[in-house]
This record gives sequence, C-alpha cells and structure tokens, in this order.
Amino acid sequence: MNIGAVLEQLRPEFPEVTISKIRFLEAEGLVRPARTASGYRQFDQADVERLRFVLSAQRDRYLPLKVIRDQLDAAPRDSCGVSRSEVLAQTGISPDQLSQLERDGLLCPGPGGVFTAEDVTALRTIRTMTGLGVEREHLRAVRAAADHEVVVLKSFSDPETVRELAGLFASLHMSLVRAGLRQSS
Repeated sequence: MNIGAVLEQLRPEFPEVTISKIRFLEAEGLVRPARTASGYRQFDQADVERLRFVLSAQRDRYLPLKVIRDQLDAAPRDSCGVSRSEVLAQTGISPDQLSQLERDGLLCPGPGGVFTAEDVTALRTIRTMTGLGVEREHLRAVRAAADHEVVVLKSFSDPETVRELAGLFASLHMSLVRAGLRQSS
C-alpha cells in the first residue's frame, strides 16, 4: 500500500500522525518499506504494525526513538506472535478499547507490536467481563493485584518454583474470592 493508505489505517488511533511523521520514522530506520522501480514507497501490513508499535510507545510510554529502535531490533523477525489487526479480529475488541487497555497497563505488546496467545486470551476475558458490567477501574484493580503477585514471585530464582507458585497464587486467590462471597451472602 502507498503512504496515504497507511495514513488512513493509522489516523483513527493516532489522529496526530502525518505523512511527514511517517517519512521521519522511515528516515530514523524504524520502518523500512519496499520501493517500486520508480522510487515510491510500498508498505505492507507488517510495516503498519511496526509504525503502530512506534507511535504507541511514543504516546503511551513516552519512549525515545532510540529505545524503540533497540526494542524493534531485538525482536525476532520470524516471531509467531499475533499482529494488532489479528488481535482485533480474534477478540472483537475495538481499536479504541485496545488502546485504552494498553494505556491502563492491562496488556503491552512486545517489540514490533506483536501480541502473544496469552494476550488474546486476556482480551477475550476482558471483553466478556466488560460485557457483564465490569468497569475500567475494576480491571485496573485486577492489574494492581497481579503486579503485587509478580513482585513476590520475582523474589524466587528457580523458574520451576515460580511456575508452581504462580498456580498456587491463582488457586488461593480463587479460594479467597469464593470465601468472601460466601461471607457476604
């Protein structure tokens, strides 16, 4: 696709993006579109996903271009992750909802804007929860609780112990929630 088509895809999520900005990011080596024989840029969907990652990292995490470039360079080229457009198609989450969930810290794509299968599962769960009336602040509370568990788990160095404890944390959490609901009935 040409640069105008790329702009059309990015504008709903990044209204401030311009053709000049895309050209600048290319000049900085953050995206490398193919060129036609006559020199016109030809972007593919992977280029759009890279641009989306760069623009999100700048807007949501205030990362400098050098850090973003390093993250993109460190990402495996043959990653089997899921692109943003694939995540949207697989989960039914809107682009605005996905951007808000990223800003709220509920998920964070890896370098190149790649999501994991676990991210897809989390988004499906979030979609179901919000459909049942769960609000953003409730989701942020779940994120905060998970962050606290991560701090505890990171204090252990053995990966097998960490995996086992993660499962035990989930089990204990569910038991405590059920007990709390029984007490309130």
